[in-house]
Amino acid sequence: MKYLLGYDIGSSSIKASLLNIATGRCVASVTSPKKEMEITALQPDWAEQRPERWWQEVVNATLQLRADHDFDTALIAGIGITYQMHGLVLVDKDGEVLRPAIIWCDSRAVDYGNQAFQDLGQQYCLDNFLNSPGNFTASKLKWVRENEPAIYERIHKIQLPGDYIAFKLTGQLQTTVSGLSEGVFWNFKQQAIAQELLDYYGISSALLPEVVDTFSVQGQLTPEAARELGLTAGTPISYRAGDQPNNAFSLNVLQAGEIAATAGTSGVVYGINETMTSDSRSRVNSFVHVNSTPEQPKNGVLMCMNGTGILNSWLRKVLGDISYEDMNQLAAQAPVGSDGLTFLPFGNGAERILENRQLEAELRGLNFNQHGRVHVARAAQEGIVFALNYGVDIMRQSGVQVRKVRAGNANMFLSPIFREAFVNSAGVELELLNTDAAQGAARGAGVGAGIYASTNEAFNGLERILTLEPTAELQEQYQAAYTRWQSILNQIVPLPTTPRHVIQHAF
Repeated sequence: MKYLLGYDIGSSSIKASLLNIATGRCVASVTSPKKEMEITALQPDWAEQRPERWWQEVVNATLQLRADHDFDTALIAGIGITYQMHGLVLVDKDGEVLRPAIIWCDSRAVDYGNQAFQDLGQQYCLDNFLNSPGNFTASKLKWVRENEPAIYERIHKIQLPGDYIAFKLTGQLQTTVSGLSEGVFWNFKQQAIAQELLDYYGISSALLPEVVDTFSVQGQLTPEAARELGLTAGTPISYRAGDQPNNAFSLNVLQAGEIAATAGTSGVVYGINETMTSDSRSRVNSFVHVNSTPEQPKNGVLMCMNGTGILNSWLRKVLGDISYEDMNQLAAQAPVGSDGLTFLPFGNGAERILENRQLEAELRGLNFNQHGRVHVARAAQEGIVFALNYGVDIMRQSGVQVRKVRAGNANMFLSPIFREAFVNSAGVELELLNTDAAQGAARGAGVGAGIYASTNEAFNGLERILTLEPTAELQEQYQAAYTRWQSILNQIVPLPTTPRHVIQHAF
């Protein structure tokens, strides 16, 4: 019996999953730590984590996996990594981390990205990068250059969070084209490094790591890493991808028109597109998908909303540290629309769907004589769904077809209320599959190591758990609640509901 091992490097926790190659089924899965990892905010709208902590939890999860499930580590045929996107890790010539990672929801670099968008030209950026430089990794590196010059001078290479974990496993400093695109280091038109943006920011391309294929043997587990993890030295590391491209891969979303969704700390809807399409206000973003090739380009069009699971986590603590299941039962006791109580689920950094505006969360329509915990619990879930639906509307206006959505049976999709609200607000069919990000990384490792002859073969064992379709009565109720939610948002942030224009470019 041979295995594949997948790691999911999240901002809340690290997950490790062991997949049986023969059956395609997960045989063991561990999450570490048991309580969510801290995100440090030294100033408002900052968000940092220590990469060394990620590695320690990778070690802890692996040791726990071995303790829970007795298996021969020599039978692991490949290791895959998926990770929180857009983070910035800086290492010196000895591979030592120079400062805490500036992670995905950190908003300090917004002004740098917005200025670059204006100075380089909006049309130029959208034609070549398919995105505004915005608050992405390249802009975060510019912030370090301007504000921490002593640290900047010591940088040997920059890394994304998954690149750092791969480095700890293999000793190799590498990244992927998909990873470069998520940091806006990639020129789609030229199929090359975005030298124009680097020159504008005064950043040397020598700081970027070596580029390897997403599905490939990228290195082997070093003896030192093997000792820490309790694994076998020489095991190939054969896949890495950002969390949203990987989530799509784990759901077998690989072709144009297919849609994946996830609702963890952040909420994302991710669609595959074979044309270079960009939203004129860069409210949705395009990245190189995991199975893209120069001959057959495929991009992932990503709609991200920061305040998803983090709102649910915050509310759980406020309600007395109750379980998520208890919260779902509370929410089910309130009617659709929460009797007029409306939650705007922002307050976790700059929101791309709101053109990088930073809003605070708001609870509107609270009546002390009418509303209780059940209404707040439901309004929070509905508010998250409505924010996602707002982004889905933008994706549709940008030419992405959104009719059927696939999601893993995890995070907020475990909530019946959340699923019902999502299906009926967006008017989509929802398929829940028996997978998660770590399992997707394990399957990717099988492709990269040549265990599977094709991506299709990798999805042996992937099964549909549930299919949910909208109903006319519920759609009407949720649409009324969504219209109220949207009108409140537009009072705070007056934004047009349709893009000025959609830009399409030929490859």
